[in-house]
Amino acid sequence: MKKSSLYRMVSKFKAKYPFTVTWRLKAHCKVIEKHLSFDEKIVYAFAAQKNNNSFDIVTTCVVALTEKRLVIAQKRVLFGYFFYSITPDMFNDLQIRHGLLWGRIYIDTINEMVILSNISKKALIEIEKNISSYMMEEKKKYPPRKK
Repeated sequence: MKKSSLYRMVSKFKAKYPFTVTWRLKAHCKVIEKHLSFDEKIVYAFAAQKNNNSFDIVTTCVVALTEKRLVIAQKRVLFGYFFYSITPDMFNDLQIRHGLLWGRIYIDTINEMVILSNISKKALIEIEKNISSYMMEEKKKYPPRKK
């Protein structure tokens, strides 16, 4: 993957859905690029706020769907970053909530609930289709869990 292709994908998403609230996209993209394997290709990418509060607009993250997993990166302002990786076997469910101004995406995993907010309402269907269809297809490749 070329270093700038992730940023280009996220910029296209932002241009297509300008009401999505995001900041410092280049910095967040660099975090994902650090963690990608050399053979990992990005299928889809977008930006959102990683929180449950519509008024908290400083928690921007970049979400990238690769051929192997879903990754979420958030560069902190002064130092450090947060990086989350969700493999298809850890993925449980995806919920969309359509609000008055923005929408939210709830990604239920085995360990936690990831909440992405302040996303343009028009982008919700595109995001859901990309993530759900990919994860369900990949999940079939994993053996069923024993209880």
